[in-house]
Amino acid sequence: MNTTAPDVKSKVSDEEWKLRVDLAACYRLVAHYHWDDLVFTHISARLPGPEHHFLINPYGWTFDEITASSLVKIDLDGRKVLESPYEINPAGFTIHSAIHAARDDAKCIIHTHSLNGVAVSATKHGVLPLSQQATFVLSSLGYHDYEGVALNSEEKPRLVRDLGDRLFFMLRNHGLLTVGPTIADAFLAMYLFESACTIQLRAQAASPELISIEPKVLEGAMMMAKMATRGGMGALPWPALLRKLDKLDPSFRT
Repeated sequence: MNTTAPDVKSKVSDEEWKLRVDLAACYRLVAHYHWDDLVFTHISARLPGPEHHFLINPYGWTFDEITASSLVKIDLDGRKVLESPYEINPAGFTIHSAIHAARDDAKCIIHTHSLNGVAVSATKHGVLPLSQQATFVLSSLGYHDYEGVALNSEEKPRLVRDLGDRLFFMLRNHGLLTVGPTIADAFLAMYLFESACTIQLRAQAASPELISIEPKVLEGAMMMAKMATRGGMGALPWPALLRKLDKLDPSFRT
């Protein structure tokens, strides 16, 4: 497979190009933190404007290969709306299309099959209040029971119902999902989600006696997160994450 993408910068607006760069960076970061699953799962971002147009990865590329130009522009049904030599996996877009259609605020959706995330999703009680990271997750967490590989459009209403207006979504026996008004916000949410799951598994392996955070402390956790990030949420660490990627491999910008 040729992974040298044709340059599309001259064909799109400056606003779209910036979104493409940020989304390509998000794919690279998911690979960097080892949350990817070969060529499977997706990160999607909605483009500005009244049309329901989105950017998503070319199917068959690993996340560390994604560039701004390689991202495929599609509509809500997974059809290409800008010429591209690459195809997407329409079946894999089932979860994303359901949420994007129902949640106007979900400008970015990240879905992972990470080992720690899937492991916790297979436990009866899911995320436990064992860490500071977990407090943020628990403040806005929904669950969805496993119905098989997400190929059936009939599952969409149940996905939307179970997510509601939440930011964190645990797909039982399947993986994790976060939404955000920006790519940076959705990434920070996934970082917290993955961290909470990893810490929980390590704590459970270390001792059967665990210290849970008091319910009263969980109240207002998201407000504290906004205070800690100066109200910026993902906007605060995002420039530093881009600098990290530029040092590692700046080709995501092409």
